[in-house]
Amino acid sequence: MLIDFHTHAFPETIATKALEKLSYASGGLVAQSEGGAQSLKKEMEKDNVDISVVLSIATNPKQQTKVNNFSKEINDEKSVFAFGSVHPDSEDVLEELERIKEMGLKGVKFHPEYQGFYVDDAKMKPIYKKISSLGLIAVFHAGYDYGYPPPYHCMPDNLLGALKWFDSPVIAAHWGGLNCGTEVIKKLCGKDIWFDLSFGYGTMPRAIAQEILDKHTPDRLVFASDMPWHRPSWEKRLIETLDISQDDKDKIYYKNALNLLNITY
Repeated sequence: MLIDFHTHAFPETIATKALEKLSYASGGLVAQSEGGAQSLKKEMEKDNVDISVVLSIATNPKQQTKVNNFSKEINDEKSVFAFGSVHPDSEDVLEELERIKEMGLKGVKFHPEYQGFYVDDAKMKPIYKKISSLGLIAVFHAGYDYGYPPPYHCMPDNLLGALKWFDSPVIAAHWGGLNCGTEVIKKLCGKDIWFDLSFGYGTMPRAIAQEILDKHTPDRLVFASDMPWHRPSWEKRLIETLDISQDDKDKIYYKNALNLLNITY
């Protein structure tokens, strides 16, 4: 079984335009799907993915309701589990978190570069506390972002500052921080935080990946791709080169995700 804990899909009416814009901003990354939910499912079949977690972003305060309605629409709780998103500057951010819970969505995605906030800003404390009280999972884009210049808003030190406000699972995407491998090892490995293993293929040195695996343990890692920007089959290639038992690969590929999502399959 294979669960991809980090994918993206867009409403069909804007999918093509969204991919073009994001590809340009990232320096020309080639999308591996057409951007919509149905296209994602086709690519899942090609790469033998059983479940994808779709992460959408509310890039401005007025967008969060529409974003979360879309997440609810595609959240079939079979092959797709979609997370919601809130914007920190929204006047009804706490109420929208309650609506996300009521809609049956299991988590919230933040992208501090797109949303313009530092993850350890004190203004986030009531938002994180609300997420924890609702038992939702929080996923953060972590580390560098190819579409933005530094300084970046979710580096390992920032995550350490934010963790104290959570009592529910926190996932730092991209092996704990894109292009931050050494700092992740020094500051985040062994802490009460999960890493998704997205966008590692071709960007993460194998030795760094192995050290993160060893020091953070497979018990706090979930398989992920960042589809449509990386394919699940690419990310598996990296993991399969590591010194890891089959039991631990099973944890990463699906068992940990099943536990986080609180589902049986």
